[in-house]
Amino acid sequence: MATAYISLGSNMGKPTENLHIAIEHIKKDSKIKIIKTSSIYKTEPQGLKNQPWFANQVIKVNVIGFTPITLLQKLLKIENMMGRKRDIRWGPRIIDLDLILFDKHITHTSELTLPHPRMLERAFVLIPLLEIEPQLTTPTGKKIKPYLEQLNYKLKGNRIWQYD
Repeated sequence: MATAYISLGSNMGKPTENLHIAIEHIKKDSKIKIIKTSSIYKTEPQGLKNQPWFANQVIKVNVIGFTPITLLQKLLKIENMMGRKRDIRWGPRIIDLDLILFDKHITHTSELTLPHPRMLERAFVLIPLLEIEPQLTTPTGKKIKPYLEQLNYKLKGNRIWQYD
């Protein structure tokens, strides 16, 4: 059994509902068990600013019989089933499922980089990740919390989702 962390994001249609639907698709696989789910955070877009804010969340899962690449392929299938389009880099999306960590794996291939290459630069990943695992470390043993403190994030850009 392996432990993995998945970041979920959406800013099209009904973002919080999209996160719930993606989690339901993940739950359908009997070899994946969701262990913890963070709150949903309303977050400012990164990169391309002229788009709706995102709903973001992180989940912790235990998986049986998955490698990092097969879990990534599973997540990509769910994105495709939900209608994910990859037209604009950092653009609006119905769902985004990123494999953030998979046990202590460190991987750099054309298909997958673990840990996720930008996770330590993104408050919208680190805040919900640390909510569910406050003492989490990188695969090399470095604590994650100091990375969030270094980002000097603004809470207004990363807050618990409020229905508007």
